[in-house]
Amino acid sequence: MIIIKSMPGLTVQEVADRLGVKPATIYAYVSRGALHRWHEPGSRRSQFDAAEVEELARRGKPRRSTVPLALDLVVRSQLTVIGDHDFLYRGVSALQLAPTAKFEEVAEWLWTAERTEGQPSWRAPSLRLPEVTAARDRLRLAVVLLSAGDPLRADLSPPAVVERGRRLIAALAAAAGGPPDGTSATIASRLWAGLAELPPNSERLGALNAAMVLLADHELAASTVAARVAASARADPYSVVLAGMGAVAGSLHGGAPRRARELLEASSRGGPSASMARFAEAYGHLPGFGHRLYPGGDPRARLLLRLTSRAAPGSALCAQAEAVISAARETAGVEPNIDLALALLTMVAEMPPEAGEVIFTVARAAGWLAHALEEYEEPPLRFRARADTRA
Repeated sequence: MIIIKSMPGLTVQEVADRLGVKPATIYAYVSRGALHRWHEPGSRRSQFDAAEVEELARRGKPRRSTVPLALDLVVRSQLTVIGDHDFLYRGVSALQLAPTAKFEEVAEWLWTAERTEGQPSWRAPSLRLPEVTAARDRLRLAVVLLSAGDPLRADLSPPAVVERGRRLIAALAAAAGGPPDGTSATIASRLWAGLAELPPNSERLGALNAAMVLLADHELAASTVAARVAASARADPYSVVLAGMGAVAGSLHGGAPRRARELLEASSRGGPSASMARFAEAYGHLPGFGHRLYPGGDPRARLLLRLTSRAAPGSALCAQAEAVISAARETAGVEPNIDLALALLTMVAEMPPEAGEVIFTVARAAGWLAHALEEYEEPPLRFRARADTRA
C-alpha cells in the first residue's frame, strides 16, 4: 500500500530545531526506526510527520527502535560467537588471530576445526576470463568457469569441499589481478599485487591480512544466510559461493565499504560536518558507522583502523578519517564499523574504489564454505519459511 501525505511534512532542519539536535542525528534516529520519513513526488527532500516528531520530543532521546531489526531466524552453528567487545572463531578470539595468523590458517580452522600442519597448496587453476571491467563480474566469472571445469563438483564430502575451497579462493585472488601461480605467496599478498598501487611491506600486508581474517565470518549475515540456504538444498560449493555473492552485490552489504570511502573522500574536500549531513540525507544513515550487534562500537573497526594507521604513519588520509570519526561521534553518537576501516585501508593502499567489495568477497568465501560444511550435515531443505498474509 502506498500512503500519500496530503499535508507537507517537516524538513530535516525543522525537526532538528524541534528536538534540539543536529541534522545528522535525525538520520541516526531514522536508521534506528525511531523516526520515519518520506519524499514528495519528484523530490528527494526528506519530510517528517509533525505528530511523530512531537511524540518523540515528549519521550526524549530514543534509545532503542520499536521496529524489529531482523527476522527471528536461529540456526545452530559452532563457527562464530559474537560478543560485545570480541568475536570468536570456534572458541578462539578473532581479534587475537587477526594480527598474528595467516588468512589461510584461519580459513582452514573454520573449515576443519584443526590446526593446519604443513602448508596446503592454495594454487589457482589457469582460467581464461573474458575482458570485463567490473571486479565483481570477474570474481563471479572465475567461480562459474571453475565450476564448469570440475566434473566432481557434486562431491560434498568435507575433504573435497576443503580442497575446492582452497582452489576457489586462490582463483578469486587471481581474478582480482593477483599472480595465478603464487603457490608460495599468501592470499593477502596476491590481492595486494592485484589491487594496490602502493608497494607492499610487512605492515601493509599485515593490515590487509588482518582485514581478511576479521571478515572471514560474522555469524549469520545476509550473504551467509543465502549461502546456507543454497547448501541446505545441497548446492555444490561453487553454487554456495555464488549465492553468497548475490547478497554481497547489494549496496548495503558488499557495497558498504565503497559508500564509506565516498564519505571519506567527500569529507576531505568539503569538511566532515557538511559531508556527513549530505550522505545522511542521501542514504538515511551514515555509511561506515554504527552496527546493530555492537552498540558500543565495532571491535573489528578499532583493530583495523589501528593497524592501518601503523602501516601508514603520518598519513593525511588517516588524519582525515579520524576527523570524520570524531565528528560522527560528537554529532550522532555513532562509532565506525568495519566498512569504514576497510575503506580507509583501500585508500591508504591506493586501491580502486571497488577494492573493498573484492576483499570482502574473497575473505567471506571462507566463511560461506564453513557454513556450507555445517549445513551439509543438517537435514536437507530445512529452510522453508511461511508467509504471513495478515500484514
